[in-house]
Amino acid sequence: MAETSTETTVWTTDQVMALAPDSSAQRAARGMAGDRAWLESGLSATDDVPPTIWGLCQGSGSTPYQTAVDLTEPAFKCTCPSRKFPCKHALALLLRWSAGSVNDATAPGWVQEWQSSRAARRSVPAQTSPAAPGGGGGGAPPG
Repeated sequence: MAETSTETTVWTTDQVMALAPDSSAQRAARGMAGDRAWLESGLSATDDVPPTIWGLCQGSGSTPYQTAVDLTEPAFKCTCPSRKFPCKHALALLLRWSAGSVNDATAPGWVQEWQSSRAARRSVPAQTSPAAPGGGGGGAPPG
């Protein structure tokens, strides 16, 4: 099994395939897990970013798809138009990682932005006031 300098345990192929929404997504992911479509990829785990694998996958368009997987939940991000979740790109990236084809690397800005926005959404309920907006919390205390 491939090892990285982070404390993240590498998943097996079976664990990755169990996330697939259907068998066609499994087949497509296996087909694109090689090096051909991936322009770059990496595993980032720092104080600012939870363990996240990310990559740029060249699809049929001119702009590569930005694909990222937060390994702690897992959570997925891909700029592809697929309605499947996780998409074949996220599954292929996970397969590449499970095969040891993804090395430690600093997360690019788009991964850091995604993780920052996720962290901000998680912290919102803790900061929400129980009073209703626009007038539920003012006035004299009940007596």
